Amino acid sequence: MCRWAAYRGDPLYLEELVSSPAHSLIEQSHCATRAKTATNGDGFGIAWYGDRPEPGRYRDILPAWSDCNLKSLARQIRSPLFLAHVRAATGGGTRRDNCHPFTHDTWSFMHNGQISGFERLRRPMEAMLDDELFNARGGTTDSELMFLLALQFGLREAPIAAMADMVGFVEDLAESSLGSILLRFTAAFSDGKTLYAIRYATDRKAPTLYASPVGTGHCLVSEPLNDDVDAWAEIPDGSAVILGEDGIEVTDFRPEKRGAAKPQRVAISA
Repeated sequence: MCRWAAYRGDPLYLEELVSSPAHSLIEQSHCATRAKTATNGDGFGIAWYGDRPEPGRYRDILPAWSDCNLKSLARQIRSPLFLAHVRAATGGGTRRDNCHPFTHDTWSFMHNGQISGFERLRRPMEAMLDDELFNARGGTTDSELMFLLALQFGLREAPIAAMADMVGFVEDLAESSLGSILLRFTAAFSDGKTLYAIRYATDRKAPTLYASPVGTGHCLVSEPLNDDVDAWAEIPDGSAVILGEDGIEVTDFRPEKRGAAKPQRVAISA
């Protein structure tokens, strides 16, 4: 399982989440306390928004604790919205294209979790993508493919509904192809204006997610960045989080179950 952190609010230096706190994301890369694997050393990545609509991104296959550039960048980059991730691979090789966050146009996405039996589901999942999104796939992970499927199902127009469609499609596919479903999905994603997150699992054992105020904004994290227990609210399993101009909103999240029917492709405008 991976660890991640995301922020939305007034511009903040990335180091406030990535490297400065006592239990920063870099610290979690070699000593996570609320995950099955304490070490998350299969690469890392950051995506941040600035003056341009598309995010900047830096990823590498080195463990986060051993990359001197990461600390330097985190100290210098100031952003109102950013995502940061350290990876413990459950599928897909250790290569840069498999490191989160994934980006497409103005969107960024990162994930902690897995699809059981993914190798048997990969081809029918890919078949749902139009040519543009299929050709945008650079890596081999289930995470990137779920992101692209959400884009296919209308992420730009209705982000939470598109994720519900995507998760429902994967569950239906797993049930029909494998006879069983096991999906764990704790993800953050953004269009550069609003930060979204989802915590969900078919077995009610979703990877952890916490929220806390930071300055004038909020951060969402896999596990708290310090020992101030009262500052961190755990987001319940089966929840969607929306962080926008009006603050934080937490609502129920349920997959859109369609039985044998497939979600309709949404036309992607240039």
